[in-house]
Amino acid sequence: MLYQLYEAQRALMAPFSEFASASAKLYDHPLSPFAQLPMAQRMSASFDLLHRLAKEYEKPPFNITSARVGTVDVAVQEQVALAKPFCRLLRFKRFTDNEAALGLMKTQPTVLVVAPLSGHHSTLLRDTIKSLLHDHKVYITDWTDARMVPLAAGPFHLDDYVEYVQEFIRLIGPDVHVISVCQPTVPVLAAVSLMASRGETTPLSMTMMGGPIDARKSPTAVNNLAMNKSHSWFENNVIFRVPGNFPGAGRAVYPGFLQHTGFVAMNPDRHLTSHYDYFQDLIKGDDDSAESHRQFYDEYNAVLDMPAEYYLDTIKTVFQDFALVNQSWHVRGELVRPQDITRTALLTIEGELDDISGAGQTKAAHDLCGGIPASRSLHYDAEGAGHYGIFSGRRWREKVYPEVRAFISRFDSVEASQPARSEATGAAKGRAKLAAVKTARSR
Repeated sequence: MLYQLYEAQRALMAPFSEFASASAKLYDHPLSPFAQLPMAQRMSASFDLLHRLAKEYEKPPFNITSARVGTVDVAVQEQVALAKPFCRLLRFKRFTDNEAALGLMKTQPTVLVVAPLSGHHSTLLRDTIKSLLHDHKVYITDWTDARMVPLAAGPFHLDDYVEYVQEFIRLIGPDVHVISVCQPTVPVLAAVSLMASRGETTPLSMTMMGGPIDARKSPTAVNNLAMNKSHSWFENNVIFRVPGNFPGAGRAVYPGFLQHTGFVAMNPDRHLTSHYDYFQDLIKGDDDSAESHRQFYDEYNAVLDMPAEYYLDTIKTVFQDFALVNQSWHVRGELVRPQDITRTALLTIEGELDDISGAGQTKAAHDLCGGIPASRSLHYDAEGAGHYGIFSGRRWREKVYPEVRAFISRFDSVEASQPARSEATGAAKGRAKLAAVKTARSR
């Protein structure tokens, strides 16, 4: 019923939002007589702020049409490489007539960016994609808003997420570098682990950024909520049915508007200050600062519904049972064994000021992946970076991305000159090594 009430409130606020937008322009347009009145700029700013607080935010476009490769600007076209009910695999295809740039692009590594399915759209990683396109062929997972998926498509569990990732890796090919940001670090590690255990060729490298591999380490407010509430509490308090005005009518979801409320509640003072600063910028006529605010909140306020099955599976598997680190996680009956990974190089990245994934949570992947040699297992701490700073903004571009680029380049060239080792053989050696360690400890 809460979802239906929210939709009714949203429909009621829509005309008011449009009225506020029109009024803001009426008091700001140089040809309007209202713009000549005392306090006109303040009135315009007030109506503009009311419009943004009341409007609905839809998924923004990636809007990436060009990239610089070497010294040449090349065109970028967004293509759908594979469409699944709950996700589209997008490719940002680069085009140029410059022979030198074309030759360079053909030799550049291929990257699969696995975006989080945790409230925001994959466009949140726009800055990540823009940087990667300078030096890589880029794919990204574009998760579908669950309210737009008809019931006939069936449920979507965490196991399905893992299988989607495996299917995308197989489609792109084994010479791919996988980057997972936040939430997908866990299912990506599971996907690659299962491929290794089966003897499949795994990706050249994995880069894991700010994810809850081991949520027991330095728990944050997000972790504490998931750990301290029972599984039934989440079922009864955050899961609702999609109203009848959407294609996914009747589907059980964790609604985006509830997630957004949680995001804001984590740092209410910061958001209040940001909106007040925006109001002041409008009054002062600081268009650049005002536009920067709009761009950030156009993205931040655009949220999607998550499938209930997937969300509840994640709560239980990652934050309550700690199934990955306890080696008790089974996907479709197969045990997830990260120690079987041997071919894939591993880079973990954490932000010094990350308040969503605490210190050590992502780095824990190295302890789990005992089959990866130390020379191929790296960690990087981004000083001064919060959660979003490790994949977006100045710190991402100036500090984090150079590390990611160097890591991918290093292991892409190594693998190009060495034959791929049998993953099955590597997995067997990893098990033998683990058994030897256990025997030594028991003596």
